[in-house]
Amino acid sequence: MFYTDEIDEAIKALDEEQGEPIDDDHEDAQHFGDDPNDSLKEYTSYKQEVHALKSKLDQKLLDLDNKQKEELASLNLGDDKNNPEYQKVVDKYNASKNELKDKYNADVEELKKKYHDELTYHIHPRLKRRKELLGDNTDILLSVRNLKQFFFFGNKIFHQKLKAVSNVSFDVKKGECFGIVGESGCGKTTTGRTIIKLYNPTSGSIYYRGYRIGAGSRWNKKEIKWSRIHRNEHIKAFNKEAEEKIAALNKESADYASQVAAIRKECNDKCAIEKAKFNEIYRVQKAKIRQINFDQAHTPRKLMNEIQMIFQDPVDSLDPRMTIEDIIQEGLKIQGSYNRARNHEKVVEMLEKVGLVEEHASRYPHEFSGGQRQRVGIARALVMNPKLLICDEPISALDVSIRAQIINLLNELKEEMGLTLIFIAHDLSVVKYFCDRIAVMYYGKIVEMASSDELFKHPLHPYTISLLSAIPKPNPLSERDRTRIIYKPWEVHDYSVDKPEIREVCPGHQVYCNQKEYEEYLKKIKELDSAK
Repeated sequence: MFYTDEIDEAIKALDEEQGEPIDDDHEDAQHFGDDPNDSLKEYTSYKQEVHALKSKLDQKLLDLDNKQKEELASLNLGDDKNNPEYQKVVDKYNASKNELKDKYNADVEELKKKYHDELTYHIHPRLKRRKELLGDNTDILLSVRNLKQFFFFGNKIFHQKLKAVSNVSFDVKKGECFGIVGESGCGKTTTGRTIIKLYNPTSGSIYYRGYRIGAGSRWNKKEIKWSRIHRNEHIKAFNKEAEEKIAALNKESADYASQVAAIRKECNDKCAIEKAKFNEIYRVQKAKIRQINFDQAHTPRKLMNEIQMIFQDPVDSLDPRMTIEDIIQEGLKIQGSYNRARNHEKVVEMLEKVGLVEEHASRYPHEFSGGQRQRVGIARALVMNPKLLICDEPISALDVSIRAQIINLLNELKEEMGLTLIFIAHDLSVVKYFCDRIAVMYYGKIVEMASSDELFKHPLHPYTISLLSAIPKPNPLSERDRTRIIYKPWEVHDYSVDKPEIREVCPGHQVYCNQKEYEEYLKKIKELDSAK
């Protein structure tokens, strides 16, 4: 073995220098997670640019002062301020200085517009961002990319992981209602809780207003781990090959020593290339892990306050020992608003918006019905003045008549306050009425995503068809003949060779399928259109 010990020592030293232990599990690294080719960029802050402009202005003003002195000296005017020629020269240079100052002020105003979000939300200049999602460049408010949320449990011997969310990507546009549907345990609620940072993502990235508010580093750590394993395997193979070549040489040959030296040099050169490759991967991934950790620690609270959540169970989400007023204004106090009179006004305003009255503020949660408790939960979210509201099955624990009231209330609030909604539910019929676009989830993956009308017009994935078949029909006669389709993935899919991925079958309509299924879905769309 010619090179392994040297490389191990070098990498060990590099580990100690860079720090941070590597996650160790048994799944091979894939291309999912944050984009590995995404360049690490340094962003200039508002203060730095203003300081640079001020330095240029000071230098130009200093140059004008020197020129003014030189011109006055050349005219032999000295400090005779009463001389008309002296005043003429001074006025000329003062006009030039005023022009420079006006330009500086205009440039500062442009910078304030450019850095509006950074100044409003106190965003750190190093926080990762996607320029195409910033400001008025796009109508996308929230962007989720390759999100994974795994839960690990057990001890060292029986270590297991649960893939609650696996490689989920979607965008939510400003002012729309985005629906997520699926059976219990498919990862809908976990997705919402990860977006609002109740869980730290295992892998992937979450961008709000173009700024990364959540990210996981598991993919990056696995990339380092498997690169190290592959490096050692290659080095071992190179050493074995060199030993075989040396064993095949004639030891009595005159040039035996030179041949051995040449073989060892060739082996060491190959090992050096492997080492260089690994060092580059290690450097890039470590930098990305540091950036992810920085983003997680420096997410602006003002930015996160714009994302609020209505929880599924109105009983468990309300503290039974607090009055309704204390529950609703708790978020205001966390924000730093301690003015009792102003907080009380906001609480009463929110209660009236959700259909309750001021007298309810002094009561406790157990004194309300299920629908009223859900209204309190909505008021608690709205008092923070959110822009994005995550509704986690807000009607699943309510009876039918109350469901309609809550849905209509959310619709009215969406129009009145300009809210963007993520609506999580089981019932596709409710989501069709309420949402603009729908994503269907199954076992932690989005299997189909389209606009509401398109999904009901062209249901393609077998699981979507199964969900649609579960919708009850209002007519008892037709309901009696309704056939419930059971989704059995082991019967309808064969992914042993041709692996599935998200594919767009028509504009805005994406399905999780392989190439064979993709071609079948294209034919099915034509058949459905021709039948109508």
